[in-house]
Amino acid sequence: MKKTTFILSTFLAISSTLFAQTTFTLSSNTLGGEATINEEFNGFGCVGKNQSPQLSWKNAPKETKSFAITMYDPDAPTGSGWWHWIVFDIPSNTNELISDAGNIKLNLVPKGAIQSITDYGVSGYGGPCPPEDHGLHQYIITVYALKTNKLGLNENTNPAVVGYYLWNNTLAKASIVTYYQRKKK
Repeated sequence: MKKTTFILSTFLAISSTLFAQTTFTLSSNTLGGEATINEEFNGFGCVGKNQSPQLSWKNAPKETKSFAITMYDPDAPTGSGWWHWIVFDIPSNTNELISDAGNIKLNLVPKGAIQSITDYGVSGYGGPCPPEDHGLHQYIITVYALKTNKLGLNENTNPAVVGYYLWNNTLAKASIVTYYQRKKK
């Protein structure tokens, strides 16, 4: 009985390893289920540190030639949401952005990567800053595995145009969602 159990256990362990799917995955060591004052924007009435989260990804398709990252708030009261961060032309040998890479003054993104304008009207990361007492907003951070080395866009390209180029060049994408709200002080 012990030998049969051992053989069955070994078979199951090997089978699950061989047949386990590896999926394109995005994660963060600094961001949890709710954003904090570290990620919150500094402006528009918000007083956060405006630090982009650390992000890492794995299991991109083999055909990937570059990556892009976006951060989007579909709950913003604009009729079209709010784009908080857009980075593209990230080299395919990259699998992480360190914390505060969205600060364009620090030049922490990989060489050749471009941070274009957000709905704040500036390039780089612009953290959560929902209206006071508007409830929880969701912030969707997505990494895109792209079939092209360069999108052919620049730092002045608006979010809708970048989104169009991403849509046309995406092989795979992975997202994480965090939430944030501001209460009246």
